[in-house]
Amino acid sequence: MTKRFSALAVSAAIVGGLFITSVPAQAAPSAVSAKAAVTCHPNQMRQQIADLKTKAAKLKQLGETAAAKRTLNEAAAIQKKLNACVKGDDEASKPFPG
Repeated sequence: MTKRFSALAVSAAIVGGLFITSVPAQAAPSAVSAKAAVTCHPNQMRQQIADLKTKAAKLKQLGETAAAKRTLNEAAAIQKKLNACVKGDDEASKPFPG
């Protein structure tokens, strides 16, 4: 009985290993094409941030503090993406960072 379980475990490990090694090779082309499609539009992102902050201020004046907070969080998320994008562009322009 123990031999059956160990044989089953070994065969499952081999099949699982073969499956794991074959999956990334098939998924790699789609990941590369998705990564190449990422673009950064700093001016548009800055405008979105300004619009969201204006909207949050209006919501806060109307007493909608929860909605204003959500809007500010959305603006902060866009700001974070913008910072990462600008940093990536700055680092990409240098041939040897350091």
